[in-house]
Amino acid sequence: MARRLAAVVALVGSMLLSGCGVDLGTDQNGQKVASERIDKHWLVINYWAEWCGPCRVEIPELNQLAEQVKDQNVTVLGVNFDNLQGDELKKAAETLGIRFTVLAQDPAERYDLPTAEALPVTYIIDDKGKMREQLLGEQTAAGVTARLKALRGEG
Repeated sequence: MARRLAAVVALVGSMLLSGCGVDLGTDQNGQKVASERIDKHWLVINYWAEWCGPCRVEIPELNQLAEQVKDQNVTVLGVNFDNLQGDELKKAAETLGIRFTVLAQDPAERYDLPTAEALPVTYIIDDKGKMREQLLGEQTAAGVTARLKALRGEG
């Protein structure tokens, strides 16, 4: 009986300790977004929609940002505001020319993000999973980079 109890305690303990290693579901290509890609990373999470004109304008800026920060423990992620899934999500991302990862599952609950009332909206999440800033409206790569540096205490 003691061995069984010890095994259950060990199993539950390991499950609790792995809490920070929770995946973010799948991306626009149906690929798993593994926790290793995001754990201990700053996240730039952008909500977009095909019908949103400013979203279309800022996508190239976010593509540029994703490329610039890829080696700096910063990950750019997109979320479709209309909750498109599967082939619809993939097609919409391709139509807009999105080159960064688009999450099929909305991470708002995980990061305690407020409900978006206008688009585009971008959230900056720190390396501990805490929302640090909400940026409303169209963003530029330079503007988001400046906010990241300020929040990270780099300038």
